[in-house]
Amino acid sequence: MSYAGIQMFMEKLNQLIHCKDIRFFVRNTIIRSERPQFQLLYDELGSIIEALSIHQHLEKVNDLKKRFIDAAEEAEYIVDLFLSPALPWKFEEAWYLSSAHIRGAHIRNTFNEFSSSLNLDDVWRSFKSIQEEFMSMRIDSMKMNSSARTDNQYAPANTPITRISPGSNDEIVVGFGCEAELIIEKLVADYPKKLDVVSIVGMGGIGKTTLATKVFGHDYAKYHFHVRVWVSVSQTYDKRAVLTQILKSIGVKPDFEKAGEFYEKYSDSQLHELVHKNLMGSRYLIVIDDIWHIETWASLKLFFPHENKGSRILLTSRVTEVAKHASSNGLIHHMGYLNKETSWELLCQKVFHGNEYPEWSIKPGMEIVENCQGLPLALVVIAGVLAKENWSENFWVEIAERTGLYIVNEENGCLETLGLSYDHLPLHLRECFLYLGGFPEDYKIKVEWLIWLWVAEGFIQEDGNRSLEDIAEGYLMDLINRNLVIVAYRKSDGAVKGCKVHDLVRELCLKKAKEEQFILQTESSQFSNAITPPYKQVRMFINKDTYDPDFIRLPTQDLRSLLCFGNFRSLRDDISNNLCSFRLLRVLDLQKCGLNGFPRFHELLIHLRYLAIWILNENFPYSICDLWNLQTLIYITDCETTVLPYKISDLINLRHLRSQKGRLHFRQHMKPMNLQTISNVKLNDDFPKCFPYIKALRCNTFFDKCDFKSLTYLEKLKLTFHRRVESTAHNSPKGEPKNYITFPATLKALALLGCGLPWSDMSIIQSLLNLQVLKLHFQAFEGSCWNTAEQEFPQLRFLRLEGLNIKVWEAYSTSFPCLKQLEIFRCSGLEEIPLEIGDIPTLELIKIKECRHSVDESIRRIQEEQRDIGNYDLKIDVIPFEDINL
Repeated sequence: MSYAGIQMFMEKLNQLIHCKDIRFFVRNTIIRSERPQFQLLYDELGSIIEALSIHQHLEKVNDLKKRFIDAAEEAEYIVDLFLSPALPWKFEEAWYLSSAHIRGAHIRNTFNEFSSSLNLDDVWRSFKSIQEEFMSMRIDSMKMNSSARTDNQYAPANTPITRISPGSNDEIVVGFGCEAELIIEKLVADYPKKLDVVSIVGMGGIGKTTLATKVFGHDYAKYHFHVRVWVSVSQTYDKRAVLTQILKSIGVKPDFEKAGEFYEKYSDSQLHELVHKNLMGSRYLIVIDDIWHIETWASLKLFFPHENKGSRILLTSRVTEVAKHASSNGLIHHMGYLNKETSWELLCQKVFHGNEYPEWSIKPGMEIVENCQGLPLALVVIAGVLAKENWSENFWVEIAERTGLYIVNEENGCLETLGLSYDHLPLHLRECFLYLGGFPEDYKIKVEWLIWLWVAEGFIQEDGNRSLEDIAEGYLMDLINRNLVIVAYRKSDGAVKGCKVHDLVRELCLKKAKEEQFILQTESSQFSNAITPPYKQVRMFINKDTYDPDFIRLPTQDLRSLLCFGNFRSLRDDISNNLCSFRLLRVLDLQKCGLNGFPRFHELLIHLRYLAIWILNENFPYSICDLWNLQTLIYITDCETTVLPYKISDLINLRHLRSQKGRLHFRQHMKPMNLQTISNVKLNDDFPKCFPYIKALRCNTFFDKCDFKSLTYLEKLKLTFHRRVESTAHNSPKGEPKNYITFPATLKALALLGCGLPWSDMSIIQSLLNLQVLKLHFQAFEGSCWNTAEQEFPQLRFLRLEGLNIKVWEAYSTSFPCLKQLEIFRCSGLEEIPLEIGDIPTLELIKIKECRHSVDESIRRIQEEQRDIGNYDLKIDVIPFEDINL
């Protein structure tokens, strides 16, 4: 649990205190009678959070925070147990008797442990102890501050000594040849003459320092630069230590230096002046290895003179934002993984030191290479294991089978380096990062889904007026920028749509999760081995490799999250018969596990915040509306249309509602809801009134008139018509144009299908000044010619035309001043792409699929014209359609 989780708990308490719209509260007199205690708990949590936040500089405050979080987690556990409805006695007895031969008597005790009263005595004692110790710490701190000395401004900090040399002379550098040449070429280029910065960015262990070493020792670098300096910046930046090490590396010694004194008598400003003075007039190369913070760069860049001598700085970092800040106009080189050939070469160099390798080593060696997945540090760690033992085929086979284990458990190898990235994560990112370890290996995670899960788990901390989802997206981008998460694929607007983690990073997540008691289970057997307090939240991830049919026998009140990544018959039966026993579940994802019907007594799972469920042969049950904590509901059914009950509006916390197969149908005259995203919904006349806060909408309609203008929060819209819309150009009184479709000015992404609009109505879309993505699918617009004329789409970055009956497209570069990507798919009648499209200065990619050969030829002419004027950045991707007769 984190402060974000406590915030979500406090919001629940606030609803328990004040909410009058939830039937669950209104009908339960016992819960209502405890409102004073809920209020007291709410106030106590808020006051302690405020105190710890204001005085977080005090020593030992982190220990107090941990104790406070544990106490808050225990309080939430007790409250949730109190709120959980009891099972009907007859069902409980029948379930117990039918399962006694496999479950034992402890199951009956589990039901009896659910408290009928709210006993927070232990929690109050914990809070009192925390407050007393906190007050004692404040008093001690004030005493220390009053007697603190102020004359130590020049004392060097107690930090690790920075390293001067890039490595030993016998360091084996394998691969990176092309990358090194690219960086060398940039470093020694005649332009710009002013000081320029080149950055190498990548995750820990990817080979940043190795590549920088190769560049630093390159013959051309030695020849070109008069002065070369290598400095490794420690994680805790020490300005004085860095200045001293730079001076030592270029051979500068103070006049009054005596043995043992070194640079202690110099102030920071004097050392700064010495560095600046001794670099003036020289063409220098400074390698700054392993820089972590933008603030560190802001300090370092002041050391170096900005003369027009062609001097360069080469820095390495795990954090992309640091590189962007330092290399605003220079090259940022993102490190990739080694291929199999280079990985094998590195392994052989490290083990056999240039000697021939035995024939028998190839098969297990290539398996080791495969397991290391191109991560240089992992290969080096395994090579170290192999090099220490006598070479034998059996030993290599054993190592190949246990590669992942060796990498993770090597005390001074891969884990230590990868672990540094975790140790330096801000606290608010740690739970989000550890959570990724639960997903199967090589699993591509949909970002939208991951964000909804993070929010439901309580990992996202409120920040002003921003939505939790926007904050969570920022968390993910931070992890990506730190090279701990890999971008798997992107959206049309360039945003990250899918992500994944390297297998070794996943192993790190699992190991750290165990150390931090962030209970993340991928095997049910792990439950029995974990000794943790009863209130600790257990999260269970099940896939085909880890499913154990006995998991249903686990201590049920510990389980807070259950995610299934496969469709197992035995699991379906277990879920259908016993899901109600997991009464404290917050997250339940069964969208891969098709159930014949809703599990019995599912309405008892009132703590669910996230529910994704696939029901084969049953419609939407009214009882879902009793799950008042729901934030996200993903409902998959084989029914063509799902009619939602009136009481769906009772779900006051519901923000995301998605149907992945059938269409959702809302009834007329419903109460307004707080939904932010809805997919596959049938529109009705009340729609704008019922969902005033909607941001993303995928909808179907049979209406000719669609007015979205009142949806002032709407940013993403996919609109599908099931019959042709009458042209707005017809039957309109002269001088009074009337559009059947209207959009809000907030719209950023729009996809249309089947609208049947004439191209003259493109002015409706052209007026959307914030639009960045436009996708026109089959029959979205009809007509043989689209002439953009003087139309301008000022912010449009992505345009797709798919399956349209257009023949002639007249366009100008001024119509799309910001366009980056153009896609033309299956427009079989289109004759060519306007040549003016190539003159758009921002255009990066044109993709053509299954169009006429004449379209392909026009694209190639565009590319040739651009190359003639020196534009080699425009990429062309053509998939021909051979069946079209010209």
